[in-house]
Formats: sequence, structure tokens, C-alpha cells
Amino acid sequence: ARWGQHLLHLLEAMLDDAAQPLATLPLLDNLQRRQLLGAFNQTHAPFPEGRLVHEWFEEHVQAQPQAIAVQAEGTQLSYAELNARANRIAHRLIAAGLRPDERVALLVERSPEMIIGILAILKAGGAYVPLDPNYPQDRLQQMLSDSSPRVLLTQGLLAEQLPPQEIAQLSLDDSTEGDDHNPRIEDLTSRHLAYVMYTSGSTGKPKGVMLEHRSVCNQIGALQERYGLNPRDRVLQFATMTFDMSVEEIFGALLSGATLLLRSDAWIAGTAAFAMLCEQHGITVANLPTVFWQQVSRDQHVPLPASLRQFMIGGEAVGKQAVSQWFARAGHRPALFNAYGPTEATVNASIRLMESDHDDFRSIGKPVRNTQLHVLDASGNLVPLGVAGEIHIGGVGVARGYLNRQALTAERFIADPFSTDPDARLYKTGDLGRWLADGTLQYLGRNDDQVKIRGFRVELGEIEAILAGCAGVREAVVVAQESKPGQSDSKRLIAYLCGEPVPVEQLRRALLAALPDYMVPSAFVQLEALPLTPNGKLDRRALPAPGQEAFASRAYEAPRGEIEQIVATVWQDLLGIEKVGRHDRFFELGGHSLLAVSLIDRLRQHGLSATVRTVFTAPSLGEMALALSRNDEALFLAPANRIPADCTELTPDMLPLVELTPAQLERIVSAVPGSAANVQDIYPLAPLQQGILFHHLLGHEGDAYLVRSMIEFDDRPRLDAFVSALQTVIDRHDILRSAVHWVGQPQPVQVVQRQAVLPVQAITLAADEDPRTQLERLSDPRHLRLDLQLAPLMRACIAQDPHSERWWLALLDHHMISDHVSLGIVLEEIQQLMQGQGAHLPTPMPYREFVAQVLATPSQAHETYFTRRLASVDEPTAPYGVLDVQGDGAQVVETSVRLDRDLNLRIRTQARLAGVTPAVLFHIAWAQVLGRCTGRDDVVFGSVVAGRLQGSLGADRALGVFINTLPVRVQLAGFGVRALVDETYRDLSELLAHEQASLALAQRCSGVGAGLPLFTTLLNYRHQTDGGSLANDDQVLTWDGVRFLSNEARTNYPIEVAVADEGDDFSVTAQSITGIDPQRIAAYLAQAVTALVEALEHAPERLASQLEVVPESERQLLLTEFNRTARDFG
Repeated sequence: ARWGQHLLHLLEAMLDDAAQPLATLPLLDNLQRRQLLGAFNQTHAPFPEGRLVHEWFEEHVQAQPQAIAVQAEGTQLSYAELNARANRIAHRLIAAGLRPDERVALLVERSPEMIIGILAILKAGGAYVPLDPNYPQDRLQQMLSDSSPRVLLTQGLLAEQLPPQEIAQLSLDDSTEGDDHNPRIEDLTSRHLAYVMYTSGSTGKPKGVMLEHRSVCNQIGALQERYGLNPRDRVLQFATMTFDMSVEEIFGALLSGATLLLRSDAWIAGTAAFAMLCEQHGITVANLPTVFWQQVSRDQHVPLPASLRQFMIGGEAVGKQAVSQWFARAGHRPALFNAYGPTEATVNASIRLMESDHDDFRSIGKPVRNTQLHVLDASGNLVPLGVAGEIHIGGVGVARGYLNRQALTAERFIADPFSTDPDARLYKTGDLGRWLADGTLQYLGRNDDQVKIRGFRVELGEIEAILAGCAGVREAVVVAQESKPGQSDSKRLIAYLCGEPVPVEQLRRALLAALPDYMVPSAFVQLEALPLTPNGKLDRRALPAPGQEAFASRAYEAPRGEIEQIVATVWQDLLGIEKVGRHDRFFELGGHSLLAVSLIDRLRQHGLSATVRTVFTAPSLGEMALALSRNDEALFLAPANRIPADCTELTPDMLPLVELTPAQLERIVSAVPGSAANVQDIYPLAPLQQGILFHHLLGHEGDAYLVRSMIEFDDRPRLDAFVSALQTVIDRHDILRSAVHWVGQPQPVQVVQRQAVLPVQAITLAADEDPRTQLERLSDPRHLRLDLQLAPLMRACIAQDPHSERWWLALLDHHMISDHVSLGIVLEEIQQLMQGQGAHLPTPMPYREFVAQVLATPSQAHETYFTRRLASVDEPTAPYGVLDVQGDGAQVVETSVRLDRDLNLRIRTQARLAGVTPAVLFHIAWAQVLGRCTGRDDVVFGSVVAGRLQGSLGADRALGVFINTLPVRVQLAGFGVRALVDETYRDLSELLAHEQASLALAQRCSGVGAGLPLFTTLLNYRHQTDGGSLANDDQVLTWDGVRFLSNEARTNYPIEVAVADEGDDFSVTAQSITGIDPQRIAAYLAQAVTALVEALEHAPERLASQLEVVPESERQLLLTEFNRTARDFG
């Protein structure tokens, strides 16, 4: 019926004016026009026309100054701090003469400085021009030349990547001093530019899209309305600054009072890593490129944290299969919004909430507020429902045009014939679409040679123009094709060339020098002539598929062995290549960072686990297979340290274990005493070190990870000899000369200095107070902190006894560089050095070996194990209802008890008879205590493991923090005592195979919700002979006038119990927060292990749940004293 009406209306129009051109004949009657122009585009909504982006931000600064605005790894800024820093830079820009509509180029890494720079430019009245430091120099120069910025705002040494510039330069590195009040630019209005963002240009040059404040403010208001953004949100900043999705992320968060979290590369190391980090950081809202979201959708086995309330996807068309997989996902599934919009329309022009797999996967929804969408034919006429045409966008979000491109602006930005505003314009998108009956728009693809690759808009003509300029190339055509039909994330660029044969690698190098990597074709096909249609146009269908020779492959050598064959098969499938050799390189064959995510997941399916680092540092097939080797007997070999001994200038290629840009490296080196000449190595933190740093940064006074040892000396010469020997030990071990740097870095790193001198502080003690008591008070870790950026992470406080020749030493060392075993080894080496036996000390194992092995260890086995053990645990084991596991140790109280000698013997006897270690019995006893304190028969607690079983040669004598905390689950119900011993022994033995798994991974594998701890208590069972005996207060270690009196560490957990296995005896040290009696905790454990031993001796089949935990004295108190209510009556 509808088509009949169209025909009737067309005939009537022809009768009315037979002379009019056919192209102008209207198909639609007034009713249909009102539907398309009115009902489908009824988006008018009031918004503050005069509002400026930064003034909106300042409203939130005023309303919530202390709320966290920006968070990155190792640093965070409140709204007030961010505003003040941006203001300081803004005043410098104003002083440089910046005026409204003038541009400021912003060359900066993803960091808080990036956000500071953007806001500063806006506050100074300018428009920011984002420049990606990873772009080739030629492209950066093109953008600078075209934008003619008043100022180049940058950080570190990034500006050195550019040719010499006549542009004034300002640094973002120092925004802590200067005028910090909000500047006001009198003649700045919402019609002035906010930013200029460059997109690919068909002429071979990028084009700058000019967006105004009013467009940005309208867009953010639309997003707040559609997504419900609010101050409670934690928004992930995923996109690069040069991609317009970053505008939505940055201002969507900061203009809503939310927290913006800047991601590092770790976020794209696969779905599991992404989900874990989202949970760790409490992310609620995430904008994702469609390609990355489709990977998340496919990985249905990876649960998503409950904190995530919604995903917004965009950048390119979504695939049908991915939508089906998404809605087949079990468990929590965030709301999914599919957004559409070019840069020229201020990010998003339409949004659709995807509600089921029956939804049209090509639908891009309805226009956002104050935006109009029209589907027009080639003559500019509205087309009927269901008819394809070019999508045109009108409204407040339409850009001003292209900078310095008046002709192109006039071509793409046309007068809006459907608006009553004479200044209104439409943007011709070049996208094809059609209206559906429900008023939503369906995306049908492109009508020109512009494509989307990995979410970036690419003009094929720009690539063709660069190729045409290469020596030997006569003609060039570039097409986009899917290596796997129907999978949009397999889209790649293929170049077809005519002329003299040019080596593929030479062509790749020429393009990489001028274009971003995503614009470099995967294959280059040499042709005698381009195929043409009878009309003389390029016949794209006749272009041949690329053969093996079209890719940048190396001299072929067949893969060797099982693992190389697996890797080769995965590469061939992902890259769409028939054959790869062991010398071929992933990225030369068309691989890229997002495809690397798929590579990692495919390798996991074959039982091999890789990280992003594996892919990037082992680029050839043979190298990658070697890194993925599953031979358990093979020794792990870390990449060699590439920094020469006499090096005075560092470059990123010298650091095989960490990826740093030159600017990031320079920032680190500049903070090291002695600069580059004093840098021996740089590598990442181990997982536990990352957790220690996290807790350290949370604290303000004191540090729960600061360990204090008290040592007494007969005289000053012995003290001096001890300190000298300790300095020698520091010189021997790299970890003791290591500091941690995180500010401005994509991830925290540890920097090994060639020299690091132990700070020694002399203290004068009062004569009227006990010297040890005074020194303990003055060196109390509850009130002292070490600067983790200054090596060594140790401090010596020395003092003389006012009444004798004795000297005291309080040695503070940080858990970041040592554990209990390490401290014992340090003392052993000091003793040997003081006794003249230093020549016999073994060669130290560098801590980098351990870090490299941990980072290279596959995580799939850890995930499988902890999922099996913990998936059904859905609530924390938290005695006394205390859930805070991020304490600073300041309120911790402690008590120590020694178990009865007879009980010690019985424990060892029963353990030996059961074929287990005493540790198993203490784990069961602690589980009994937790069961009674929580009223549950299924409990989880943290167990501290030594972490050295899977290490390289020498790991048992290595220094560093090897220990790890992992969850142990004990199910008490239904088990007899002997059966529970056997079951727990099997569980603990299996756990040791995962001793270096991260606690965050284990928690993510459980069913406990985000924001809650899996457990709140620790059991630390350790052998006092591990690395040497360390003294308790009642047991002094002595050698030749030196007495090691005590070693004190504090916990950040509400309750921690340490069981010291001293060979014959056992001692129990309980620490707990104020309000929980540690003496009672220790008594509970002693009673529980006593009851367990008695049951093993006399009734091994007795149910474990029937064992008594409460000591007899407390039982009498509860049963008798608290219930002494007898009275005479009657």
C-alpha cells in the first residue's frame, strides 16, 4: 500500500508540472514528509546555548572539590587539584598571547597531564589539537603545518620527535606552581572552537575538523540524558586522544562529576585482563571500539564484574555473530549501547540500546537531542521508509567545517533545506542508511572509498596518494576486505600496484614513515594492469586475492615442533594467510595490537598462554613459540639486560622487559641520582609488589609494609662493621638497590641503580629513659614512611646507650624489596662478611629473573584452578563482620605465645603418621576457628606461600619479595578429622603449583561481588630456618657482640596469625585491629590444634565440625560466670 501511495503521488506531481526534471519529482506526500522530518526527528531540547565546556567542569569543582576527577596508575587528582593545575597552565598560555579560536597543539602521552592540557587550553580560550606521539614524524608535521598552532604544549622530551619548530613551546611537566585561579576570557563564547581533530583525507593529507563549545556541551548533555552519567560513575578512558570517542569519555566523566580512569596497555591484554582490571578499579561505564567489544563478546567464559553497568560501542559496524554471542552470555551482562556518528557531528549522532539478539544488529537507533538525521538521494530529496540513501546529519552537533579547506567544507557541509534557520547546515556523511518503520536508522555501509579499520576512519585515497609517490609505482589502488567474510574485525587493507616491481618491505617502510600503522596495507599485490569494467572504471570484483608473496614474509623455513606448528596454525587462521614460516613476523604479516588480543586468546585455547609483552617482544614465529614453550623441565631464560656497564644514555630498546617511550624513560632517568650512568636495569613490578605499592599509595602516615629490626652492639666498631657489611650486601643484590617509579608511567617499574648508599641517621637518646624503648618510639613504622622512589628502600637509625658503650640499630626495610626469607639471607651474608668469609658467598640471582618468569607464566591454569575452587563462594569469610583489608597497620595490636612442648611433639607425631606436614594441621585448625567465629562450615582465608618453588636456579638464595598470599578454602561439613587432613593436604599441594598467581585473579574467579574482599584473615606458616633464624622478643640471635633482638612486621588485614615452625617448637603470633583481642585469637588457634591432635590420636573418624575451639577457661566464663543467675524462689 505504501509503494502504491508513492506511485500515486509521483504521478500527481508529474501531471502538475510535466516540465520539471525527473530527479526533483517528489515521492513523498505531506504526511510521509512530516513523519520523516517531524516524528523521526523530534529531538528539540533546551540547553544552555552560552555554556562553555570548562565552565561546566568548574561547576563540579565548586560542588565537589575533593572528589576524584582523574585516576591513572600510581596517581590521582581531585577536581580541585585538576582544576588548579589546569589553571596554572592556562595562565601561561594566556601570557603567550593565545586568543579565542587559535589552536594549541597538544603532544602528550595518555596521562593526567593529557587531561590537564586539554582543560588548560579550553580555559585559556584556545582550541586543542591532539597529536599522537606514536604518529610518524611526517604526519605530525603535516598536522602542525596545517593547524598553525599558537603554542605547542607537550611533556618530557616528546617535542624532540618533531623537526625544529618555530612554534612557542610550553611544558606540562610543572603544573604545581603559579596562578591557580579560574581565568576568564572576556570575548570567549560558545561559538568559539573547543578542538580541532584530524581525520584521514582523500587527497593524501589529513583534514582538521573544527568543533565548537556549544556542540560539545550539547553532546555531553545528550549522553547524560541517554546513559544516566552521574558522580558515582567511574568511567574508563579507553580511546586515544586523537580519536573522537575520547571527547565523549573525558567530558562525559568530568562534566558529570564522575571519575575518569586512564587505561594502560594492560587493559587490552585479553578479555580476562580487561575484566579483572574493571573489577579492581570499579569501572561502571566503558566506551569500547567495536572490535575490542566483539572480542569480549566472544569470550563468554570470562565473567564481567557487577560494577560494569554499561558498554557503549562504536567506531565501526557491529557483527551479527557478536551480538548473538553477547546475549548468550551467562551471568552479569552490562547494558549495551550502539552509537553512530562521524567526527564532523561531535562524536555521536544516534544511539541505540541493544536489548536482545533479535534486535537488528545494523540498527544505529534514533538521533540524540538537538540532532536531525535525514536519508537523501543523490539529488538531495528525502527517500521513503526502507529505501537506501546517504545519511545527512543536521543540528547543534554539526562541525564548523574543515580547517583551511573551504572547498571541501562547502562540498560536505551544505545548507539545510529542511530547517527554518538560514544558517543551519547538513553534513553529508557518505554513509548509506535507511529508515525503518519504528523510527530507527539502519546502517548499510559506505558510498565512497572511506572505510573503518580498527575503529579509525581511513580515506583509501590518502594511502593511494602516498603509494603513488613511491619510486617505481605507476598506479595504486587500495581496498578494504575481510579476510573472513562476515567478521568485521578481520578487515584489512590490500594495495594493488602497477609499475616496476618494488619489494614489499620497502613499500611498508615508506608508508610507515608517513602514516599510522593502521593505515598501512597488510598485503601489496603487483599487477601488470588494473582490471577495468566495460565503462573504463576500476573493476574491484576482478582484483585478485593476495598471494603469499604479497605479504612481508621472510625466507621460508617450515615450523618445527608441536608448539611452532600450533602458533603457525593460529597465525594463518587469524591473518588469512595460507603459509607462514618460523622466521615470519606477526606484525609484518598484517597483525596489529587489537588482533594480538585475539592471538592471545587463540593460543590459550591450545593450552598456551601469552601476554601482550610476549607478542611484542617475541615477534617472529620461532621466538614466540620458544617463549610459549610448555617444557616443564626447561629452565626459563629471561631476556638479557641490554644496558652496557659504561652506558651514559639510555634508549627504550635496551629494556627488554618493559615498554617505555623515550619521554617516559627520560622522566625516570631524570629522577635517578647520577642520571643514566647510575641506571643498571628497569623492569616491571612483580604482582605482589604491585599490590604493596597500591596499599602504600593509599596511606598517608606510616606504612604497613615497613619492617623494623632491632639490633644491639657491644661497641661502635661492631656497629660500623655491621653497617659496612650491610652496604656490601646492598651492592651485591640488585633488588636492594631498586626504587619504584610510577608517576607519568604506563605501569609502575622498578629501577635498579648501580650505586645506592644506605642512609644512616644518628639519634641522641635521653639518659632518663630506656634506650631501646626510645629508639623503638623514634623509629615506629606506624608514623614513618620511606620514599619508594629513592633507593635503597632501607634506613638505619643508630643511637648510643647513654649509660654504656653499647649501640643500638633500628633497621627499617620495605616489603617492596624483601620478605622474611630474604631478611634471613641478608643477616647470614652480613655475618659471613663480618667473619671474613665474603669470598665464599654465592653469585646472587638477579630479581629480574623472577619478575620475567612470573610475567611470562601462563595464567590459564591459574584461572582454571581458582575457578574450580572458588566459583561457588559468593560471600566473604569475615569474622566479627570486619571487611576492611586496606588498613595501614597503625591500629594493629599483637601478642605471641609458645605452644606447650608436649603439644609440639604430638603435632609433629600426628602429622608424620598422616603423611603430611604440620602446616596442614594448622590450616585446618585456623579453618575451625574461622568456622566458629563466622557460624559457617565453609570458609576461605589467605595463606602466605614462600613463592620460590617454581623459580629459576638460585631462587632459594635470592633476595626480593617472593612470598604471595593466596586463598585457601576449607569445607568442614561432612568430613571426619582424618579425611579432612587428607583433603586439605591435597588442596594445599595443588595450590603450590599456583604459588605466583595473583590474588586479584583468584578473587575474580570467585563468586564474591566486586568491592568485597574474598577473605579478611591471613595464616602465615613459616619455617624459622628459612634463610636463617630471626629472633622473637624472647629468643635472641647473637654472634660476636651483635644481638638481633626483634623483627617486627605489621598486617593490613584485620586479623593475621603467624605460626613459626622452629624445628622443635611452635610459636603463634596474632595481630588484629583494635577491638579484636589478639590474645584470644591465639588461644582459639592453640585450642583448635589441640582438639585436632586429640581427635587424630583417639577418634580420627570424628566429624571435624564437632571439634572444640573455645578454650576451657572461656567456656567456663560463658557457661557459668555469664549465666550465674541462680536465686532462691518460692
